[in-house]
Amino acid sequence: MEEYRLIRCEKAYAGDVARIILNAPKANVLEAAMLGEISCALEGLAKDKDVKLIVFEGEGKHFSFGASVPEHTKDKAAMMLKAFHGVFYQLTAMAVPTMAVVRGQCLGGGMELALFCNFIVADSTAKFGQPEIVLGVFPPPASVMLPRKVGQTYTDDIALTGRSLDAAEAYRIGLLTLLVEEGDAWEAAKKWIETHILPKSAACLKTANKAARTHFFEGILSDLPKMEALYLKELMESHDANEGINAFLEKRKPAWKNE
Repeated sequence: MEEYRLIRCEKAYAGDVARIILNAPKANVLEAAMLGEISCALEGLAKDKDVKLIVFEGEGKHFSFGASVPEHTKDKAAMMLKAFHGVFYQLTAMAVPTMAVVRGQCLGGGMELALFCNFIVADSTAKFGQPEIVLGVFPPPASVMLPRKVGQTYTDDIALTGRSLDAAEAYRIGLLTLLVEEGDAWEAAKKWIETHILPKSAACLKTANKAARTHFFEGILSDLPKMEALYLKELMESHDANEGINAFLEKRKPAWKNE
């Protein structure tokens, strides 16, 4: 398989399972270069009819701290969103079932990547959060996916407070498929895959995924472009969104003008 700098793409179970491992610890930041490598890996996997499951995982102690904050500035935001959202469009078109195996921090864009997945297996160290509002911005993919995954009440809580959820709370609200002890996430995932995925047809899994995720995929294809437009045309034209990003980069408190 092709060699990458910021990810690893590996096959398991005689090619039935593909693992895309974010390989830039400790933060595994989803910067444009990493997103480009993920997109390239997905292009190759899209041509493989035998893949039954794509697994996303983070190298090291953490899944991902999220997207690159420097790439959120007004002059770079359009490029960043195009690259990030493009991964979701690719995964939607492929319709191959997906899983996230999560340890440690799973924040911002990292949580959004996990949110997209059909299945999330997390160990007890996992922390989930959408802290974008703290910077004066919002998470477009999470705004589409969270209501469909955990309902409006939890979406409002997560998106508007920016607080983090520990693994137990994430499991309680229905975000996780499995919650296991620290260090057991991949071993538990393997047992689950062997029981529930490997005995099935890759072609039938894709078709069933399209059917089961009709509403979810429609949201990605129709609502995510609207969220992207809202982000670029309204949010990034505001003072406070730019102030929040700049304050973070300059390591100071933001001076909000509420405009």
